[in-house]
Amino acid sequence: MITVVSPPPTSARAQSAAATAGAANSARVWVAVVGSALGAFMAVLNIQIVNASLADIQGAIGAGIDDGGWISTSYLIAEIVVIPLTGWLSQVFSLRNYLITNAVLFLAFSVACAFAANLGQMIVLRAIQGFTGGVLIPLAFTIVITLLPKAKQPIGLALFALSATFAPAIGPTIGGYLTENWGWQYIFYVNLVPGALMVGMLWFSLDRQPMRLGLLGKGDWSGIATMAIGLAALQTVLEEGNKDDWFGSPFIARLAIVAAVSLTLFVWIELTSSHPLLNLRLLVRRNFGIGLLANFLLGVALYGSVFIVPVYLARIQGYNSEQIGMVLAWTGLPQLVLIPLVPGLMQRFDIRLVIAIGFALFAASNFMNIHMSGAYASDQLFWPNIVRAIGQALILAPLSAIATSGIENENAGSASALFNMTRNLGGAVGIALLQTFLTKREQYHSNVLVQSVSLFQDATHVLIARLTAYFLSHGISDQALAAQKAILAIALRVRQQAYIMAFNDTFFVLGVSLTVALAAVLFLKKPGHTTAGGAH
Repeated sequence: MITVVSPPPTSARAQSAAATAGAANSARVWVAVVGSALGAFMAVLNIQIVNASLADIQGAIGAGIDDGGWISTSYLIAEIVVIPLTGWLSQVFSLRNYLITNAVLFLAFSVACAFAANLGQMIVLRAIQGFTGGVLIPLAFTIVITLLPKAKQPIGLALFALSATFAPAIGPTIGGYLTENWGWQYIFYVNLVPGALMVGMLWFSLDRQPMRLGLLGKGDWSGIATMAIGLAALQTVLEEGNKDDWFGSPFIARLAIVAAVSLTLFVWIELTSSHPLLNLRLLVRRNFGIGLLANFLLGVALYGSVFIVPVYLARIQGYNSEQIGMVLAWTGLPQLVLIPLVPGLMQRFDIRLVIAIGFALFAASNFMNIHMSGAYASDQLFWPNIVRAIGQALILAPLSAIATSGIENENAGSASALFNMTRNLGGAVGIALLQTFLTKREQYHSNVLVQSVSLFQDATHVLIARLTAYFLSHGISDQALAAQKAILAIALRVRQQAYIMAFNDTFFVLGVSLTVALAAVLFLKKPGHTTAGGAH
């Protein structure tokens, strides 16, 4: 007779211990996700929060209007260069070491910026801050799509979306308030408290891993060099091109050639290298390639609208930075309520439908602003900003999920770098094109309007006479001076109207770009798995 000996049943204590360990591990992952998302939020915030206070910073450190633009440009150049490097460098130094070190350096150089004594110091400090802050953005995305299970990734991507869409919208609000009430230095101090919390969360939650310094010897150094040179040159062209009359400037023309040659070489190197910095072959995957296109156009509209609305309010309505921030708050604050609801929508509805509705609403918010007049101010912008907030909240998390669906762990770094770099690059391209478009359309409308107020027309003479009489009755005794002021008032009115019409055209272009993104979304393929989230 054979006696079968059964293994002893697992004790309740052992089961409880295993469950506790699993729960603790899950909690640590979520702490890592929240901490990294907080870091990404601060890195993105530091673009717009400084832009809102640029005039005050320029005055404090003795920088001219043209040269002061490098305070923002240096940060953006460093950020866009480091984003593609993060996946590889996090393998070399380990994710924990690399992320925490850069988080600490980001905070240190943020404070240092508040003590900059001149433009040169500020540019160097902002560049280093951008180089360290740029690390925080793609690694937050990488943590979500590699550490979280598929079912939980929509929640993690929603947290990441707060950094990518909420931060640019709320940046001018925070920057304007701090500058007007406390001083421009506080836009750099504001990072300290959330930054300390971020570092503590990352220190607690990320596992220690050995560094792999041997990877430095196998690094794609030619790819790194051509990528860094090409992106830095391209970003400079986009940031400074409009101010320097684009290719009318030899400096801009030479940089454009450098960017084109370097980036072409970079693509060739990446496609032929056995150990490429970025796996560009991911672009031929349908959802990832289309997702990148939609993400690029999202960047154009996201950063473009954050640029164009403050310019309109300052130039046409005479708002200061705090007043502008209060208007833009209605683009940011609703997203705090809406984005946490998006994961539920991703599970209940076709993820492509959610993205399409988001782009449609974002486009509609811009089309709502194409009939502005001189009386169009904060009250009239309220509903377009609310619609825009709803649209933005619905886009990024589901777009990130569907674009990264099926991405393997070994390609997560490349996917994260490409996805986040594309959105930032879209923002740079969008702002550059909108600046030029706004200038050209203002000139066009001015030429058209001037023809209708010609001095050879009787209606113009009547208007001049009426305004001359007005100035004579309000303290000006000289007839010639009153007539001169009347002509100047008409000219200023014509130019203001031309600017308003140019802004209308600019909002129309933003709406069209988002309509193109909506069309691209229609070609996305539904992810193979049933749970809406990015796959490993």
